[in-house]
Amino acid sequence: MIIPVRCFSCGKVIGNLWDSYLELLAAGVDEGDALDRLQLKRYCCRRMVLTHVDLIEKLLMYNRTYPEVSFYLSALVSLSSKS
Repeated sequence: MIIPVRCFSCGKVIGNLWDSYLELLAAGVDEGDALDRLQLKRYCCRRMVLTHVDLIEKLLMYNRTYPEVSFYLSALVSLSSKS
């Protein structure tokens, strides 16, 4: 979901590098070169950044309420108003 604050293997702080990594990729820098520029030398830390999938941005695009729930709630309201 969110980039981990530390590398799972060695414990190096990597959470602060995610935005810089995305900016470098947007500028057209190769993934390996971007990791080198961020001074990620250990392969465990490189793995953490390279394989991270930022799901939070995708999840925020969806509606938090289910359409079925709002349909049933509107049906209940209309039934209760008829009584």
